[in-house]
Amino acid sequence: MTQTLPETEAETWLEIVKQKVAAMRFGSVQIIVHEGRVTQVESTEKTRLPNDPAPLGRR
Repeated sequence: MTQTLPETEAETWLEIVKQKVAAMRFGSVQIIVHEGRVTQVESTEKTRLPNDPAPLGRR
């Protein structure tokens, strides 16, 4: 069964997703659906550290 959303409702959450993706460099955006409707958009941003390991101390 396929439901079509009113265009303004779809545009609203799509715009939120676009903004969240554009605002992050590394991370994920999760779309939560309840009874066929997008009810929540979550984002998790990651901070990547340099590949060079920091020295732990001198021996």
